[in-house]
Amino acid sequence: MATSYVVMLALSVYFALLLLLLLIAWKRWRRGRSPRHVAIVVLGDVGRSPRMQYHALALAQRGFSVTLLGFCNSRPHHELLQSDRIRIVPLTDLQRLPAGPRILQYGVKVVFQAVHLLWKLMCREPATYIFLQNPPGLPAIAVCWFVGCLCGSKLVIDWHNYGYSIMGLVHGPNHYLVLLAKWYEKLCGRLSHLNLCVTNEMQKDLAENWGIRAVTVYDKPASFFKETPLDLQHRLFMKLGRTYSVFRASSEPLDPATERSAFTEQDAGSGMVTRLHGRPALLVSSTSWTEDEDFSVLLAALEKLEQLILNGESFPSLVCVITGKGPLKEYYSRLIDQKHFQHIQVCTPWLEAEDYPLLLGSADLGVCLHKSSSGLDLPMKVVDMFGCCLPVCAVNFQCLHELVKHEENGLVFKDSEELAAQLQMLFSKFPDPSGKLNQFRKNLRESEQLCWDENWKQNVLPLLMDT
Repeated sequence: MATSYVVMLALSVYFALLLLLLLIAWKRWRRGRSPRHVAIVVLGDVGRSPRMQYHALALAQRGFSVTLLGFCNSRPHHELLQSDRIRIVPLTDLQRLPAGPRILQYGVKVVFQAVHLLWKLMCREPATYIFLQNPPGLPAIAVCWFVGCLCGSKLVIDWHNYGYSIMGLVHGPNHYLVLLAKWYEKLCGRLSHLNLCVTNEMQKDLAENWGIRAVTVYDKPASFFKETPLDLQHRLFMKLGRTYSVFRASSEPLDPATERSAFTEQDAGSGMVTRLHGRPALLVSSTSWTEDEDFSVLLAALEKLEQLILNGESFPSLVCVITGKGPLKEYYSRLIDQKHFQHIQVCTPWLEAEDYPLLLGSADLGVCLHKSSSGLDLPMKVVDMFGCCLPVCAVNFQCLHELVKHEENGLVFKDSEELAAQLQMLFSKFPDPSGKLNQFRKNLRESEQLCWDENWKQNVLPLLMDT
C-alpha cells in the first residue's frame, strides 16, 4: 500500500511539473532558437566521458556555443574549462534509495532523472542540435526527443554501446528489466535525426537489427595524447611520488642535489634528465572498475611472471599502474593486497585529467581488459594509448580487430596464460632497442593516425552542415 502511494505521488509530481515545463517551452519556442547553439547530454560523469568532451571542443572550435549537461563527479580536461564557448551545467546524480524493492528504486530514479533533465534542458536556450551519449539512454533518449519536438532541436545519438547489454552483466540477459530496457532503447533509438557509432560492426548491427542508419566515427586520440618528453616524465614521476611510493627512487643518489625517481634522474648541474640503469618496466592500464573488465586475469598473469623471476629468470622489476574509479575498485584492491609480490608493485591511483596522457606517454606497455558487453564497441583507453605510441596487450572480443592489429601495434590474448606468455616475451630482454616493444612503438609512430579533431571535421561536421 505504501509503495503504491509513493509511486502515485511521484507520478503526480511528474505530471504537474510536465505541465509547467510545457508552458515554459511554448514561451521559449515562440522566441526561437540559436542556429549556433548545441546541447550535449551525458547522464554520467562528464570528466569520465572523453568522447563527449571532444565533441564539445570540436563544436566550440567551429563557432558553436555549447551547453554540456552531465554529472560533475570528476574534473574535465582543462581545455574544456578554459573555453568561453562551452558552459557546463551540472545534473544531480540521485543515489539509490536506502530501502524498498529494486523496481521501486529504479522507477523513482528514472522519474527523477526524466523531470530533472527536462527542467534543465527547457531552462536553457533552445539548441539546434542535442547530442546524446548512449548509454545511458534511459530516460534520456525520450526526454531529449521530447525537448526536440517542443523546441525544434534535432537529436543526434552517439552510440557507444547498448545500455541493455550493460544491465545484462548485472541482472542476466533475460531479466525483465533488461528486456524492458532493450525494448525502450530499440524503440526510442529510432526517434533520432542522426546517429553516430563507434565501430563498423555496431553500424551493421544497428542497421540490420534495429532499423537505424548510423555513421561510424571511430574514437581517435585528442592532440594531447602523445609521447611524453623525458623531462616531463621526470616531473610527473616526482609529482606522483609525493603520493604513491611506487614512483619513488629505491635508493638515494650520491649527490644530495640530484633528483631521482624510480625511473629517472635529473643532474643537479646541467638539469639533464636520464633514465635510470636497471629501472623497472612501467605497465599501465585504466579502467572504470565494472563487470566488463576482469582484472583477475592481469593479477594471475603477474603472479606467473613473479614466479618466473623467483625461479631465476632474467626480468626487470615491474611497476603496474591501474588508473580509474568505479564500483569494483575496492573488491580488486582487496585482491591486490592479498598478493605478496616481491618484484612487482601494483598501484591504483586516480589521476588528474592532465596527468593521465603524460603517464600513458611515459609507460612501456599498456594492458586492456575491456570485454565489450555487446561485443560491438572499442576501448577508448587503447585509442589513447596508441595516440601516445604505447604498445598494447588487449583481451580479445568480437570487433577488437578494428583497432588492435595483432603483432603490428600490439598483441591480443584470450586468458591469463596467454597474457603471461606475452609479458614474458616482451620484458625478457628489457629494455632491448631491437625488441618487440620498440618495434610496435615504431609501427605506431609510422602509422600517421588521424587525431580526433581531423576525424571529426571529416566525418561529423558534414552531417551537421547537410541538416
